[in-house]
Amino acid sequence: MALRSTSAVVAAACAAFALPAPAFGAASLPLQGTVTGAGKPLKGSQVTLMAGSRSGARKLGQATADAHGSFRITYTKPADGVLYLEATSPQAHRLRLRSVVGFGTGGGVPGRTVSKVTVNELTTVAATYALAQFSDRQGIAGPAPGLENAAATSFNLADPTTGKAGKPLTGDSANSDTLATQNTLADLVSLCVTNDARCDKLTRLATPSGGTRPADTVQAILDLAHNPTQAPDRLAALARTAKVFTPALGAAPESWIMAVRYPAPQVYAPGRIAFDAKGNVWATNNWKPGTRDPSSYVTVQDPTGRPVLGSPISGGGMKAGAWGLAIDHNGSVWAPSYGGNAMSKYSASGKPLSPSTGWKNGDLVKPQGVAVDQRGNIWIANSHGLKGKPGAGSVVVYPHGDPSKAISITDKSFNHPFAVQIDGQGRAWVTNSHLSFDEIRQSGRPSNVGGSVTVIGRDFKTVTSVTDESLQGPTGFALDSKGNAWVADFFSSAVTEIRPNGTVAGVHQLPKRVFPWSVAIDGQDRVWVAGFGNSSVTLLCGVNGAACPSGASAGTVLSPAQGFRNKAIQHLTAVQIDPSGNAWVANNWSKIIPPTGGVGLVELIGAATPVCTPLTPLPTRPSSATTSACSK
Repeated sequence: MALRSTSAVVAAACAAFALPAPAFGAASLPLQGTVTGAGKPLKGSQVTLMAGSRSGARKLGQATADAHGSFRITYTKPADGVLYLEATSPQAHRLRLRSVVGFGTGGGVPGRTVSKVTVNELTTVAATYALAQFSDRQGIAGPAPGLENAAATSFNLADPTTGKAGKPLTGDSANSDTLATQNTLADLVSLCVTNDARCDKLTRLATPSGGTRPADTVQAILDLAHNPTQAPDRLAALARTAKVFTPALGAAPESWIMAVRYPAPQVYAPGRIAFDAKGNVWATNNWKPGTRDPSSYVTVQDPTGRPVLGSPISGGGMKAGAWGLAIDHNGSVWAPSYGGNAMSKYSASGKPLSPSTGWKNGDLVKPQGVAVDQRGNIWIANSHGLKGKPGAGSVVVYPHGDPSKAISITDKSFNHPFAVQIDGQGRAWVTNSHLSFDEIRQSGRPSNVGGSVTVIGRDFKTVTSVTDESLQGPTGFALDSKGNAWVADFFSSAVTEIRPNGTVAGVHQLPKRVFPWSVAIDGQDRVWVAGFGNSSVTLLCGVNGAACPSGASAGTVLSPAQGFRNKAIQHLTAVQIDPSGNAWVANNWSKIIPPTGGVGLVELIGAATPVCTPLTPLPTRPSSATTSACSK
């Protein structure tokens, strides 16, 4: 499976390492560090400090490591972007090590630099995975905020000061799979400290089908980040001959995906997630921790998983956040209060803007999906609307975000409207699940639930209703850059692909136990599917065949047969892509019997192609060619 890097890029060769104080754009500063390989100093290593930004990569300084592997570089910090080190050894021509040592303030995390650094195999894996979508053979570069957020994420994987695994991996047992995977990848890098046959074998095994053989260890790890199903059996066996980093994998993994769980206060049974312009991840939460009592909080975590903007945020009428969350053109966040039969609204800074009971305009009853169109209208899937007509439901629109002018749309095709998305023409697409939220999660597999998709025009009138036998309890869906809808069919464990004209282009069957709940489209139109049933994430080829391996077509499964799985991943109801190329999923339940809330959000590091956030409304890939990476 070919997961290609996103950003364009960069000139210049490796450059030595230097970094310190708290912010970018300062006077000359000293950086001290140590280069090690296989646990020993790498005397004579050439260490280069590089700066990467929207405009490319450039060399800031260089030094040669002494007999203790130590070096020192003096440099002038650039105003933005990232700082990283590259180290090569004159004794090992395929060995290249890397470490991120700083990033500017262009992302969702305050700028940070370090003045003392370790460059080793673990920092190499961490930097390569976190910045996988901003790297090519010439270096690291790309637009904000994704570039800086990705660099900040590398600190979660490995501490550049100590050269040891980051605290999220060592401090949460749910991340033990990824800790072992990172150590195993680091063991593979260590094989190239000496020029023996095992290093040669690593580069051969890491070569993607139809691709170019990696010239060094950084490129080999980058190829595995982009192609995580590449030779897991043989590479894991090869890694076991190193035994440098522990704990390592005891058996071959299904893939080389690295998934990190981020628990945070009140992030419990999260239902839906959305990214703001800085890459912060907002979530609705069904229950209070350890209970099935309705949650009164929305939560926000920064791009490294830490609570931000006063999270958890109460007020605004929130009572059991539903499967809906959208960010409008002013950066305000709209979240359905499923238990409160209302809509809640929050400012971009986390302040509740709706009344204490929320807005009930439009006769909201169990609202679910929500979307913002190009004119700033708020669309709400009112799953139980139309009192006295159970199951019918309605779609409610707040024109330009004004609840007092609510418009209720009814149609004979409506049957528990669930998710709503806006296409490039400003039309609203709505799934009709034919069951309520709770009925979907708690039912066995009915023989014929049915389902449909309704398309509503800009004039608030129905354009068409799409039916197909594959549409069995359709839940979440996403629209690709061409306007095709990819619908998760919960009970048929399929994804139905629907053209913009409403005709069915294909039905893509998943393993029966997946029970897909949500879909996201990345910046190369690949299709990411969150599985509620078998706790997995499935990746499908989309309409952009150039982003997929030779021979793949729309709907071809690019992940392992059972999807990407990891100990951190529980029963999922949401998947979204951030501006750094990470796929985030929501752990909604941890157990099905008895129903038990899931804990935290999970980030699949560097696995997807970045998208502009918030969605605008179709997925758009950030560009380095414009003043704003996501100009509208």
